[in-house]
Amino acid sequence: MKKIIAALATSVMLMTSAVAQTLPAPNIAAKSWLLLDATSGQIIASQDPNARIEPASLTKIMTAYVTFGALRDKKITLNQMVNVSTKAWKVDASSSKMFIDPATPVSINDLLYGLMVQSGNDAAVALAEAVAGDESAFVVLMNKEAQRLGLTSTHFANPHGLPSPENYSTAQDLSQLAQHVIRDFPEFYKIDSVKSFTYNKITQQNRNRLLWLDPTVDGMKTGHTEAAGYCMIASAKRPNGAGERRLISVVLGTASDQVRTQESQKLLNWGFQNFDTVKLYSKGQPIATPEIWKGSKNAVKIGFAQDVMVTVPKGVAGKMKPALERKDPLVAPLAENSRVGTLKMVVDGKPMLELPVVALETVEQASIFGRAWDSIRLWLK
Repeated sequence: MKKIIAALATSVMLMTSAVAQTLPAPNIAAKSWLLLDATSGQIIASQDPNARIEPASLTKIMTAYVTFGALRDKKITLNQMVNVSTKAWKVDASSSKMFIDPATPVSINDLLYGLMVQSGNDAAVALAEAVAGDESAFVVLMNKEAQRLGLTSTHFANPHGLPSPENYSTAQDLSQLAQHVIRDFPEFYKIDSVKSFTYNKITQQNRNRLLWLDPTVDGMKTGHTEAAGYCMIASAKRPNGAGERRLISVVLGTASDQVRTQESQKLLNWGFQNFDTVKLYSKGQPIATPEIWKGSKNAVKIGFAQDVMVTVPKGVAGKMKPALERKDPLVAPLAENSRVGTLKMVVDGKPMLELPVVALETVEQASIFGRAWDSIRLWLK
């Protein structure tokens, strides 16, 4: 099943690159960048998406993700009070902090706002200690999650993103991490849209300037170190036909706060203005009912293991025509989700997309007499 879904995702990505080549991407003043359609899971455009970079405070997205998981699993609670360690309090004094104090316990809820709104490095350490006991044990959890999510070019050395040669990622991996936060923990992702947070009588604004400039932007995180430059992951949701569509932009290594903001806005606007996301087929929707031989049924329903959403340049969706190629003859036994063919979506006579087609039901073998009769029919066919 996982292989089928992976094959579907790969096919969609191949189609995107083929179609998007006809539409020039904007010039983005960044070392590397990527635009992901989170609704379809497709990368619309990118530049050096696999270049290794220092993620700076974008690291805190994984810190939040691991913490959200601990909350989901009831290992901690939002109202739980945490004693602030000297290590958390003394984290790099020149870096961003929420200003927690060893003399005053702080709630997990406040630490999450301090982490994502104020980008507090002290909050990151305090959360790591609350979830895993100490910072090093938490980093192990971060890397386990990175591996589980398939972030093959990512490694974490700390929960805050202060410079370390063992703290690295890529635009592509970070886009996938951002997508997982939004999909897996929507109830916590809303923290990213908060424009300011006050703790210890100190009010700090969210560094994501797009929250003020674009009402469709609802997250996600900024980062900066001298080596990394100014980085930003932004996500926006806008109308798409009868529904909505979400894009995630990743802009890494820009020259200033202003540049990362304007380039992120440029990338999001380009994606929304020039592409549509359409649903081709629903999960479990039969696209054909071909004959099956030597089975307990005479025919089998075939279709897709998940919804098929694709992102295409505007005007292309209406030109796509399906062409089904089956692995005939289909012979029982046939298990549900077994691949039985390929559906090609053709535009102007050229195949732009290949989708793996699977059996939507299990078909057991027929009786010995039924199998013998179909063997004769196949031989005569």
